[in-house]
Amino acid sequence: MPGRILTEPADIRALLDRVRVIAVVGVSTDWKRPSSYVMKYLQSRGYRTVPVNPRAAGQEIWGERVHASLADIPDRFDMVEIFRKSEDVRPIVDEAIRLAQEKSIRAVWMQTGVRHDEAAQKATAAGLDVVMDRCAKIEYGRHHSELAWGGFNTGVISAKRQRVRHA
Repeated sequence: MPGRILTEPADIRALLDRVRVIAVVGVSTDWKRPSSYVMKYLQSRGYRTVPVNPRAAGQEIWGERVHASLADIPDRFDMVEIFRKSEDVRPIVDEAIRLAQEKSIRAVWMQTGVRHDEAAQKATAAGLDVVMDRCAKIEYGRHHSELAWGGFNTGVISAKRQRVRHA
């Protein structure tokens, strides 16, 4: 059965609700980089995240051993999240497709600013769901009401001066 390119909010939430283990390709050892704090955030929300970075292989990021490639991860994982430039996506998706059955991979997620339509089409033809140009941290927060904690889309934060009633 072919996979789908997910753009609808309900489909993205369903994906986030069904995956448990995420391989994070291109994660940085520098905690200030988006890839690192997105990985940490996802861990704090109950996901197991497995870092993939060939230059940091053997080190640890957020308590998880770093692997050089998807094939080096000894365990199964549900999703591949990509923090690489768009032009670097194709070989990562090809590896995910090759390993999909063995590792139980169900989806590929390309982080904000990352898009590769040809690789996405190949992944969906192989049965994987694909999300492109979206942040997993932001999408999780959006679909699990965490953005409201900061007042986003709630009407609580406003540039208008509040009217104060005097008794």
